[in-house]
Amino acid sequence: MSKKTLIVVGAIIAVIVIYALNTDKQAAGASATGCKVTVTADVLNARETADGNAKIVGKYLRDAQFDALPGVQNGFRKVADDKWVAAEYTQPVEGSTC
Repeated sequence: MSKKTLIVVGAIIAVIVIYALNTDKQAAGASATGCKVTVTADVLNARETADGNAKIVGKYLRDAQFDALPGVQNGFRKVADDKWVAAEYTQPVEGSTC
């Protein structure tokens, strides 16, 4: 085999290995933030700020799972930019570091 062929084959193998490792982490419930939660309320409102009177910007249904940031502020957990949910209606997924 030529050097060029070996490089191409090596690159393809590397991509496959990286993809397989990432898929295993996702299947195990891995989270980019280390914190993944489950909704315990029938419907959980996502708000623009960590305030129960803030504008509703989304909703989650019971048993929905999503990434969140570790820690709670003013009784709310940040789940995305300008998106907060009441922490009392979420439960960290087992093995999560919330």
